[in-house]
Amino acid sequence: MSELRFMTAGESHGPCLTAIIEGLPAGLSLNADAINRDLARRQQGYGRGGRMKIETDKADVLSGVRFNETLGGPIALRVVNRDFANWGARMAAFGAQTGPMVTAARPGHADFTGACKYARKDVRDILERSSARETTMRVAVGAICKEFLHVLGMEVVSHVVTVGGVSVDAAKIDRAAIGTETCSELNCYDRDAEVRMKQKIDEAKKAGDTLGGVFEVIVRGVPAGLGSHIQWDRRLDGKLAGALMSIQAIKGVEIGAGFACGFLPGSAVHDEMFLKDGMVYRKTNRAGGFEGGMTNGEEIVVRAAMKPIPTLMTPLHSVDVASHEEVLASRERSDTCAVPAASVVGEAMTAFVIAQAICEKFGADAMVDLRKAIHFYKARIERDW
Repeated sequence: MSELRFMTAGESHGPCLTAIIEGLPAGLSLNADAINRDLARRQQGYGRGGRMKIETDKADVLSGVRFNETLGGPIALRVVNRDFANWGARMAAFGAQTGPMVTAARPGHADFTGACKYARKDVRDILERSSARETTMRVAVGAICKEFLHVLGMEVVSHVVTVGGVSVDAAKIDRAAIGTETCSELNCYDRDAEVRMKQKIDEAKKAGDTLGGVFEVIVRGVPAGLGSHIQWDRRLDGKLAGALMSIQAIKGVEIGAGFACGFLPGSAVHDEMFLKDGMVYRKTNRAGGFEGGMTNGEEIVVRAAMKPIPTLMTPLHSVDVASHEEVLASRERSDTCAVPAASVVGEAMTAFVIAQAICEKFGADAMVDLRKAIHFYKARIERDW
């Protein structure tokens, strides 16, 4: 049985970004608008920079789909970089180098370490690929995975809970409303907190600084039993944490009560089980939907902390990789705050990990077979729990 997997390619200012996703079953109905809707969401948000005014990301599906349905083969996706028209000479695949080299590494970015690792004298050779522009294709892939999960009765949503030290009041948030259409520029469901977040972003922008924050991803409708306790690399919570940590600028991930578990007694951490009409239920979800590396049937709740973007308009002290002298870091066009965009990328990576687990457990040749396998599995665990 093939594994669901994907790869991306392309540079931030190259001609295009591409991705191939392989392992989805045949017979899945796809909607191009759903893919482009998530691409647009990734570009929006209060605190985004000038690049988003240039690009209008839309995905071209080049293979693997015919008449709106997957064929079972690899799906190739492409998003054209409109800004390449301004960078063609500097980003040419062949010919002599044109334009100035970037040599002043930015602290907190891949610039310095990447230049050392790959023996590059121009930091642009590193920053073009390490740029979060790469997440465009993760979102396109994730949108397809979200469609796959949706037809199986699962939903992946997100919201921003902290920006620049300003946090939402959980008591004010209707969790059932998360993921519904909203006009929020920060993907935030606490309007009072959002006002204060925007003030923080304005202050940071004026100071030439940047802000990070925390977002939460929720997955509803996931069956119990995805993942396994048998080996370390089959624990699904570990895979999910790794996928979110792979997103540029993410420095921390917690599931359920997360780090708070280190400060509380067991009686205040573990989710007690009860019976109603012969069915097991829990009154709390501090485990965040996972027990023993497996989904337990509750909502998956995972949060990720994003550091402030390393490109500052008031540059930090750094070094020059060419002259080996102390300098101020280089400046690239950047955002003041990209936490709302990161929440969309978080949805995408979460959707991929859960879709991968579904295909692994139930097979991934054809949707008709997969649906039947899930139906019989759910009936069995409800009957034999």
